[in-house]
Amino acid sequence: MADVPGIAGPQTGAARPAPGLRSAGLQRAPAPTEFVVAAIVMTMSSAFGQTYFIAVFAPWLKADLALSDGGFGTLYSLGTIASACVLMWGGKIADRFRIRGLAVLALLALAAMCMGMSQVRSPWLLLPILFGLRLFGQGAMGHLALTGVGRWYIKRRGRMMSLAVLGFPVSEAFMPATAVALMAAIGWRQTWLVGAFVLCAVSVPLTLALLRREPRHDHTETGGEAEGTGQKQWTRGEVLRRPEFFAALVAVVAPSFVMTGIFFHQAYLVDDKGWTLSWFAGWFPVYASVSVVTALSTGWLIDRFGSIRLLPFFLLPMAGAVTVLALSASPWSVPVFMALGALTNGGASTLLGALWAELFGTRHLGAIRSVAFAAQVIASALAPGLMGVLLDLGAPLALQYLAMVAYALAAAACLGVLMPRLRRLARF
Repeated sequence: MADVPGIAGPQTGAARPAPGLRSAGLQRAPAPTEFVVAAIVMTMSSAFGQTYFIAVFAPWLKADLALSDGGFGTLYSLGTIASACVLMWGGKIADRFRIRGLAVLALLALAAMCMGMSQVRSPWLLLPILFGLRLFGQGAMGHLALTGVGRWYIKRRGRMMSLAVLGFPVSEAFMPATAVALMAAIGWRQTWLVGAFVLCAVSVPLTLALLRREPRHDHTETGGEAEGTGQKQWTRGEVLRRPEFFAALVAVVAPSFVMTGIFFHQAYLVDDKGWTLSWFAGWFPVYASVSVVTALSTGWLIDRFGSIRLLPFFLLPMAGAVTVLALSASPWSVPVFMALGALTNGGASTLLGALWAELFGTRHLGAIRSVAFAAQVIASALAPGLMGVLLDLGAPLALQYLAMVAYALAAAACLGVLMPRLRRLARF
């Protein structure tokens, strides 16, 4: 969940291109900083469709709609997977139109889903509403924001991407607590109406104002080269015919699968370890804080070294985090897990935002990112169900965690082997 490699430097008075980018003699004025502020607004607005926000309402939804844990989980997984499939098909729209108009439409649709949630009375109506929340919230908001930043910024892509993704941990840190406070004051249905109001009264006007100077995105104007670079502009069809893309994709979805699975089954974890849920949840501010610092640091590293060079290392902290959680019964393993896991989570948001632009250019970035993002969403939807089935079959949680560690280490090794081929792709 969560841009532009380049370094400013003396080079006969010009900026030195970032790794993987070559000057084509084309110059353009730097994109205004308010564009990245708009991206932050979008990533923060995605909260209304994120698991950490919707899950707060689960007890009331299950009680009012007479749903079991399994019934609610099934509807949620179906809505999530369906939204990922639609995003994979429709994500290429971001390559044909300005982000400004698409973002406003998505925000209004998300507000409509919030209003629908406030009135839902039937499980069968809950399914399309969950689908809409996941599609326009988790899906479209993040996709449009990061596609825009990848398109708008060339020399500062890494730093700007690291700023854009800050909306994810910031909203994760305060939105659930805000929702709980509002539910206590006005009720859960009215809380969703407040969400719809905030989207219409705050997010939409801010997005319109901040992106008022967004340039026209006409993919026929640059003759097959990104503005300011000589990089090949890959189409989605060309990317989908490259085995390197799928090999990298299997690796980069690892954080979505692993961290979602662990957090979804946190109640089982703390019971198994003899901890309390409040102890585990109490360390989420550490997770959010480390994610923010890591996202910003990763942006600087991308601008200095390029995202491809960093790729094999970003899964290693998560592997260490899950190892600690699997093997230690000490309650102090929780902050260690949170801090190490956040190193991967925060780095991944920035790194993966920059990677596809560095590899494949920006002309068809929306179409390419939509495939990668949909894969991450599907991975996050599959993890809770798969882990639950394994628990029902008697597979110990610690054993499942060690299998996740093996997956993360194998994925990191795969990315290390892929590095030379990925560099060649970026130099096409």
